[in-house]
Amino acid sequence: MSGTPADWTLGQPGLAYEACIACGRNWYFQRGFCPRCGSTSVEMRASGCQGTVHAITTVARAPSPEWQARAPYGIALIDLDEGVRVMTHAEPDMAIGDAVNIIFSPMGSGFFPVAQQRS
Repeated sequence: MSGTPADWTLGQPGLAYEACIACGRNWYFQRGFCPRCGSTSVEMRASGCQGTVHAITTVARAPSPEWQARAPYGIALIDLDEGVRVMTHAEPDMAIGDAVNIIFSPMGSGFFPVAQQRS
């Protein structure tokens, strides 16, 4: 794969995960080595940004003025189709088991992921 896939943690609208070339394990959170087999033969891959809600909660008391303007808001754990779990913001009325797409909402000079129900 040439280039680095877009990732919201780098200020780009996208979600990237790491994959082990040696054993095939996928994971989120860049670490440069495989948590299963220890191989350093890993690559960054772009997620298709689709998955299923694993867990969800509502934040009523936001941690900063920036987020207080958006409260209350949902936070969800999403099991991506690629086999990794990520945390995102979530649309209202979302439930465990819902199929979702992840979109990227602008904030400041970057983006944050938001799960929305697939139609």
